[in-house]
Amino acid sequence: MKNLKEELFDHCKQFVQDRLNRIQDRIANIQESLTSETKSTAGDKHETGRAMLQLEREKAGVQLAEVKKLQEILSKIDIATNSTVIRLGSIIETSQANYFLSISVGKIVLADITYIAIATNTPIGKLLLGKKTGDSFSFNDNDITIDNIS
Repeated sequence: MKNLKEELFDHCKQFVQDRLNRIQDRIANIQESLTSETKSTAGDKHETGRAMLQLEREKAGVQLAEVKKLQEILSKIDIATNSTVIRLGSIIETSQANYFLSISVGKIVLADITYIAIATNTPIGKLLLGKKTGDSFSFNDNDITIDNIS
């Protein structure tokens, strides 16, 4: 049976994979449209259509690069090791919420417990990095205590 960290990590990997699949599908559709656009009529309408498709392809390319960055971050997470100091891959239980420091995915509910997958470059992620169990910090005028790290 998978442990909690593996389940959270798998959820993040699936999130990235789903996003990658959507972008790749869109790129394939754009490519197909560009090919069929070439075979259709010439003129201003044709050029406008091609230009719009090129912009869409560029946008998809940027999104593809973002997904590659997320995959790179996930590849750096060591879920086998627990640490007493918060780092990439840590599960953090606080007086306010439970976090999984990885990539920004949002809420993940496992066994009726909500975890928020956040990146290290988010405001709360930056505050959590390097902290230990028992440490406190303030976020949005709330005093938060770190109850457990795994």
